[in-house]
Amino acid sequence: MKKNKLKPFLLSLIVMTIGYTSFAQKKYALDTKTLFTVAGTSTMHDWEMKSGSQTGTATITVTDSKVEDINAINIDLAVETIKSGKSGMDKVAYETMNTKKFKTIKYVLKSATKVNETTWNLVGTYTIAGVSKELKTQVKVSVSHGIVTISGTNKITFDEFGMKAPTALLGTIKTGKDLTIKFNLNYK
Repeated sequence: MKKNKLKPFLLSLIVMTIGYTSFAQKKYALDTKTLFTVAGTSTMHDWEMKSGSQTGTATITVTDSKVEDINAINIDLAVETIKSGKSGMDKVAYETMNTKKFKTIKYVLKSATKVNETTWNLVGTYTIAGVSKELKTQVKVSVSHGIVTISGTNKITFDEFGMKAPTALLGTIKTGKDLTIKFNLNYK
């Protein structure tokens, strides 16, 4: 008789535990303080382009103002929101990334591994100029007033994404092949 009463109790306990776990996850959206930066070099000067694009979501578990799990990150960055402050440079960048055909840079998280309370290793797929590549990124994560901040950098090259490093003034100014993507993502 006791066995029969124990089964429903255990089943209820399992259902409540699963229910509690699924409710601990929350879907977040990027807020207005998000910043993406692409930086590089050229034979003339170092350069930087920035975007405050806000198209993206993340599914994150936060407990007591600490990130416990990162289940999903999806970002779409409209390429032509990335600006240098110089229209000529922007035009060359958009031609390099073929924005007539490929209007967005995409990022989709594949996995997240916690290193310590504030550091995570993310593996995700970047799609730039129509070419997808999986990259590992170590990021810093914090939570303040309900906003989750994820920041980090990736080093890439034009070649990795099927692009040719741009030149200007009949090839007298050449862009370096290495790029740094920096991001400061704020989710609320």
